[in-house]
Formats: sequence, structure tokens, C-alpha cells
Amino acid sequence: MRLMCTALCVLLVGGCSSYRSDHPDPVPQERLLGYQAAVDNGSTLVVHRDIGMLGGGCYVAVLIDRTVAARIGIGEVATFKVPAGERVVGIATDKADDTLCGKGSLSREIMVQAPAGQDARVRIVSENKQGFAILQDKAP
Repeated sequence: MRLMCTALCVLLVGGCSSYRSDHPDPVPQERLLGYQAAVDNGSTLVVHRDIGMLGGGCYVAVLIDRTVAARIGIGEVATFKVPAGERVVGIATDKADDTLCGKGSLSREIMVQAPAGQDARVRIVSENKQGFAILQDKAP
């Protein structure tokens, strides 16, 4: 009985963590708000949002150099054309959302190296302990 209770608790807590989508959907054009035009000697920034229960019904604002570039949902991927070099990539509460989702407080940033002619990748995850996080992503 104890083993069954322990296993159930682990399942419940683990269910809040996010996981990578095998087949992410592209963010629809109407939610891509910037960095879509090609840049000479630029880089491509790929942002992938995991699937998870935490914030599952809410969009998250993707910021590039502290400017809103997209509104991304769970299991979606967005591609941006950015100047090569260091870029500040962040996530924030989607202020365009007038529901409870837009009333929260979220602000996370990381520095991303975007080499000319190459892809830089980040991943938006949600975990039960820290909430949302943005991480460097090595996987294609």
C-alpha cells in the first residue's frame, strides 16, 4: 500500500513538468510579431515551447533583445531571423492576453550566442518547482 501511495505521489508531481513535443506546430503567422525578415550575415533563432500542464492554456511572450517577437503556445515552435552576435532572449507574461493568463508575473532572460549563418536554439520549459524557464537547447 505504501509503495502504491508513493508511486501515485511521484506520478502526480511529475505530471506538472513539461516534455518536448515530437512534432511541434509552427506558431501561426498572426502571433509572430517581429524578426521575420532576413538579415544579412544573420542567424536563425529557433524557440521551442514544451508541452506541460503549468500554463498550458496560456500564451507566453517571447522577447528578443527585450522586444516582443511572438506569442507562443504549448507544443509550438517559432523561428526568427536575428543579427549575428549575442542576443538577449526572454519570456514574459503575454500582455496582449486580457484573461487571467495576462495578469501573472513572468520574466526570464538568457544570453544566447547567435553565430552568423547558423541556428541558435532555446527551449521554454515549465516545472513544478521553478515555474517557467528558458534554456539553451542543443537538440534539433
